[in-house]
Amino acid sequence: MIKQTKKQMLMLAAIASIGLTAPVAYAQQAKDVVVDGKGEIPYVIDARNVVARSGTGLCWRTGYWSPAAASTAMAGQFPAGCECDGDIVPKDKCVAPVAAAAAAAAAAPKPTADKVKLSADALFDFDKAVLKPEGKAKLDDLAAKSKQVKLEVILAVGHTDRLGSDAYNQKLSERRAAAVKTYLVSKGVEANRVYTEGKGEKQPVTGTKCNTVKNRKALIECLQPDRRVEVEVIGSK
Repeated sequence: MIKQTKKQMLMLAAIASIGLTAPVAYAQQAKDVVVDGKGEIPYVIDARNVVARSGTGLCWRTGYWSPAAASTAMAGQFPAGCECDGDIVPKDKCVAPVAAAAAAAAAAPKPTADKVKLSADALFDFDKAVLKPEGKAKLDDLAAKSKQVKLEVILAVGHTDRLGSDAYNQKLSERRAAAVKTYLVSKGVEANRVYTEGKGEKQPVTGTKCNTVKNRKALIECLQPDRRVEVEVIGSK
């Protein structure tokens, strides 16, 4: 009988031990919430300004507690409620500004860039800067596409072949790029969204393949790829 009673007492002691140590272990895992100690504090704090927790890790609330107070009483960088009442405090108040900005940037639409190389001969007559009807039709398509995105900028860069002087070709490339801009603006594209530049004969794409061509007509035909206007549309969808 005595042995049985002693055995029962040992079992009760073991159960009591589990009941006492489990909450303590849980509480030790919880993060200390140290409030700034300014204004009305919605949680019970100790001498270190650490929020008191129950055996199960819950923050003890005071009579000052309210959802607003939990969201405004600060514990370092974030409101105390971020740790104590995470289901009540707005999530954006519990995220570092840098992290929030990074998340917003990740969610923002990514800019896209579509670069179109238009043959200058399709836009203009040889040695001219006045748009041809077929050139206008190509730019009509480009203007329509620019309205399908949130337009940031359109870059129009004019190029020429090597026939003629450097100075003449530079001016011709600039006039052609300007003609493209003028037409796009007439089709509803904002003028401050279109930037133009002329590269003259500085960036040929034919390389040396036309160097041996002597006949002028054949040379003009061979150098055709150099006569171009590159239009880049940058925006986000």
